[in-house]
Amino acid sequence: MVHAYILIQTEVGKAAAVAAEIAGVPGVTSSEDVTGPYDVIVRAAADTVDQLGQLVVARVQNVEGITRTLTCPVVHL
Repeated sequence: MVHAYILIQTEVGKAAAVAAEIAGVPGVTSSEDVTGPYDVIVRAAADTVDQLGQLVVARVQNVEGITRTLTCPVVHL
């Protein structure tokens, strides 16, 4: 299982709506609006890195109001 944090920037005033919509996407384990340089932080899981990439590109980035994403896979050192 591959886990990642997805840091999301949104259009002004869209953070809460984006977080709520993404929370319903299969593979998303949590979605919260935050303050700082990013507006929403998502925790996601997938069986493989390829499936994680498909989740981000095909599902998350298609949510209206998102301007940029940064995917940070979790590593165990």
